[in-house]
Amino acid sequence: MRCRITTCLLACVLSCGLHAQVAQNFPKAQISNGLIHAEIMLPNPQNGSYRSTRFDWSGIISSLQYQGHEYFGQWYKVHDPKVHDAITGPVEEFRASEKDSGLDYEETKPGDAFVRIGVGMVRKPNEKDYRAYTTYDIVEPAKWKVRRHKDRIEFTQQLRADDGYAYLYSKTVRLVKGKPELLIVHSLKNTGTKLIETTQYNHNFFVIDHEIVGPDIDLKFVFTPKFARDLSGRAQVQGQKIIFPHELTDKGVFTELTGSATDVKDYDFRIENVKTGAGVHITSDQSLLKVNFWAIRTVAVAEPYIRIHIEPGQELRWRVRYDFYTMPPSNNTAAGD
Repeated sequence: MRCRITTCLLACVLSCGLHAQVAQNFPKAQISNGLIHAEIMLPNPQNGSYRSTRFDWSGIISSLQYQGHEYFGQWYKVHDPKVHDAITGPVEEFRASEKDSGLDYEETKPGDAFVRIGVGMVRKPNEKDYRAYTTYDIVEPAKWKVRRHKDRIEFTQQLRADDGYAYLYSKTVRLVKGKPELLIVHSLKNTGTKLIETTQYNHNFFVIDHEIVGPDIDLKFVFTPKFARDLSGRAQVQGQKIIFPHELTDKGVFTELTGSATDVKDYDFRIENVKTGAGVHITSDQSLLKVNFWAIRTVAVAEPYIRIHIEPGQELRWRVRYDFYTMPPSNNTAAGD
């Protein structure tokens, strides 16, 4: 028991220090609906908290607090704005073509630029394949307009490339009045002459109360998930949820999940910290394309994908809903305690 209390205190100390590291000296804004208080990091090509080329720069949440629980925060050791995954909150990425690259990457010659939605124009080096975890040179960051309100932040990005790609992209991060809910409302309008065909996924970097990932963390699904890879027992499927028999070490786990239908009803996930009694319910109005499962010692997530197909002149709107809740804390005595 003493060991568990010490671990918890250490996690709290570390989380406070890590949050200060990611939030300090970067543009940010606060929003609240009286129930939830959140800190949003703002996009900026000169001094923003995230300036890499993997994730969409809008909607980065460095802290979200509800009923004394913290849901987001820094899950990695050192913050560097140019590192591809030095980012917090339910961040999103657009992946085009079978290579999971940017728009027109395959047709772009080395030295020229291709489009990364949510980032801007990115230079293609002389390489065989796109490298998702590399920070590319940004030729021209797409311009952002940011509107701040008490309970929401509105982001708008407009881009026009010489090769026919152009779009107007907007995202609103909004706290619902009178409810412990967060909505991320998207709009992507194709203002160019080429079809926009891409996928988009949400990495959902939840670190509920900064608990070490182990028996106290559960991921729940509305379907029975199946691992596409052997995880050597570090995570297990138990009915319609994924559990961790032991605390994860520095070696994480990753697998594609099967068992879901390409239907909006299967875009439905829960992540719970059963020890502290805090959870989040994630749903969308879009059909689930697929979902991946990823966990390391500091974070465990479901990564849902949707498909995006927008003809020139057309617009797609979609939203993701996060319902935050509490429950009686559990005295978990599973293996690994």
